[in-house]
Amino acid sequence: MPLIHRLSPRLANQIAAGEVVERPASVIKELLENSLDAGSRRIEVEVEAGGSKLMRVRDDGCGIELDDLPLALSRHATSKISSLEDLEQVTSLGFRGEALASISSVARLAITSNTDEQGSHGQRAESSGRDMEVAVKPAPHPRGTTVEVRDLFFNTPARRKFMRTEKTEFNHLEEVLKRQALARYDVGFQLTHNQRVVHQLRACEGQAERERRIASICGSAFMEQSLYIETELPELKLWGWVALPTFSRSQADLQYFFVNGRVIKDRLIAHAVKQAYRDVLYHGRHPAFVLYLELDPALVDVNVHPTKHEVRFRDGRTVHDFIFRALHRVLADVRPADSMPPALGPAAAAGMGAEFSPQQERLGWGAATAQPTVGNVQDAMPVYQQLYAPATSAGQPPLSMPRLEDVPAEEVPPLGYALAQLQGIYILAENSHGLILVDMHAAHERITYERMKTQHASAELRSQPLLVPQTVAVSQREAECAETHGEVFAQLGMRVERAGDESLVLREVPIMLRDSDIEQLVRDVVSDLLEYGTSDRIAAHIDEILSTMACHGSVRANRRLTIPEMNALLRDMEATERSGQCNHGRPTWTQLSLEELDKLFLRGR
Repeated sequence: MPLIHRLSPRLANQIAAGEVVERPASVIKELLENSLDAGSRRIEVEVEAGGSKLMRVRDDGCGIELDDLPLALSRHATSKISSLEDLEQVTSLGFRGEALASISSVARLAITSNTDEQGSHGQRAESSGRDMEVAVKPAPHPRGTTVEVRDLFFNTPARRKFMRTEKTEFNHLEEVLKRQALARYDVGFQLTHNQRVVHQLRACEGQAERERRIASICGSAFMEQSLYIETELPELKLWGWVALPTFSRSQADLQYFFVNGRVIKDRLIAHAVKQAYRDVLYHGRHPAFVLYLELDPALVDVNVHPTKHEVRFRDGRTVHDFIFRALHRVLADVRPADSMPPALGPAAAAGMGAEFSPQQERLGWGAATAQPTVGNVQDAMPVYQQLYAPATSAGQPPLSMPRLEDVPAEEVPPLGYALAQLQGIYILAENSHGLILVDMHAAHERITYERMKTQHASAELRSQPLLVPQTVAVSQREAECAETHGEVFAQLGMRVERAGDESLVLREVPIMLRDSDIEQLVRDVVSDLLEYGTSDRIAAHIDEILSTMACHGSVRANRRLTIPEMNALLRDMEATERSGQCNHGRPTWTQLSLEELDKLFLRGR
């Protein structure tokens, strides 16, 4: 008796279903992708019992030709690709030709479709799930396709046991529709669960409607605290919305990334985003974003996994650096003015950081002069004390401070003018919108940190040879990687040479890192190079040292500041990158509007 035999079509489809159909959400994902590939402009999804009892997807796409309807339920039958060249530059969401056959093997499936605008020649195909026979009969249907999936896993009890509660399964299914709704703004979506409409999303025509859709899916708070980004290179374009660091999440549940309209979860992308937020995100928190990457389909391989959630870029390092630099720049450019209510007006926004108030001119302070040298920690501590003489110098009257009512509204700085200091910790300031509270240590810590980073970056990275070169034992693959990327180590101030098949020798290190665990640092850099094609480990380590120095070199709690010193700190915050967060990701200031203050005292009720 031969040991090798061909699997039956039914068994082969059920094996494929194990990869494609994990839960009701998996079915909806495949059906939505088919509807979008068919050119649909409106898609209605109806489910019962979280999808385990019924899933119905109706679209107004091009429909399925009558002769093709029985073939549509066959495995490896698709209209998306026909040659190897097509596979190398896939533009459609689906292309494997496995979804419908896999679904029909574990559920009762029916497809009703029509390509005629008149709707008089529709056909309906049904598959029982127990055998592979498909029954086709006439059925009226408007142009488009309706797919019904009933009793999921009815013939595979073991798979059915792994399904969760109705609420959990529906939440996963709803998330799938949200992702597709964010991927295709030009398509209208409706989701109904147990005869109750959950989402009714109209097709979007402009930016305002897109933002309304995002607000309905991600929440209005996300839109209120996010930045729009759009940047491109000759072969890459990135656009979308990234949340401010203050809108961080306890889990990574509000992260949507699309590559050519396909939602993906990719480690390279996640690493680039994490790097961009590294300096401004509180420990253990996660950023929120809705981002879209567009590039030539030939430069990305989507045929990596049956679920099509993963991709492989032809030049991952370029993509990684492009995303990191774009997000890093937009987050660095955030200033207090960007967080103010719209009522501030364009004139004030245009003058922020560029115009000097009379107070600033008297004190010699402004955007161009807001960079006193901070050479080391000892100089950082008394920086503001050195800049300003006491308010009552011998023989001189106190400096007159500007008052809000004396300054035209369009000239009031974003963080306003200092009023007082609270408990030696907080600065109280008044601006056009109400009260500003500033954590003076956190704010000065960020200012000092950014200055030290700028000074370090502007100077050539100084290195020193090791008296005794250090040998690092690695694998052969790691040794080859380090040898190939020798220029990367050189740019980071390190000289690493290959000493054998499984060893490296470290001959030179940056002076700032001489007391660090260099061996582990080399291993971490090589690990990053192997996985992402790039590494910022050394730069991150240097930044950690500078951050610690800045923390110790900033004004401490209970240190009394004069009003001129407080105002100087506020102006400095307005001119400093990432000044909304300290080096550890904590917020440095907050605004209490007049409306919020009125509510505290029940005014107007």
